Amino acid sequence: MKSEAKGLSRLFYASKYSWQGLAAGLKTEAALRQEIAALIPLLLIIFWLDISAAERSMLLLSALLVLIVELLNTAVETVVDRIGAEYHELSGKAKDLASAAVLITLLGAGAVWLVILW
Repeated sequence: MKSEAKGLSRLFYASKYSWQGLAAGLKTEAALRQEIAALIPLLLIIFWLDISAAERSMLLLSALLVLIVELLNTAVETVVDRIGAEYHELSGKAKDLASAAVLITLLGAGAVWLVILW
């Protein structure tokens, strides 16, 4: 459903819906909560390390990218589940692909951390 809001009103509602989505993800998705729990000590490490601003940015962005892809994975799973509870090959494929995106993002973030910290 498309919003009729314009200008600052649109920005307000977009922000409100974004926060609602994040809250829903935190409430229902254990993986998202676990990734945020892992991010907190990583943030402390990022700002404790004696590294350049570019390296610090890469570490932070790689960690945040994991959260972004996890939220997108949750969105795909939610839409597939909304369509129907019965098994369908394409539904399974969509969920598997979204999950694979999370895995690849985690591996990529791990590689970024290894390269910078090495």
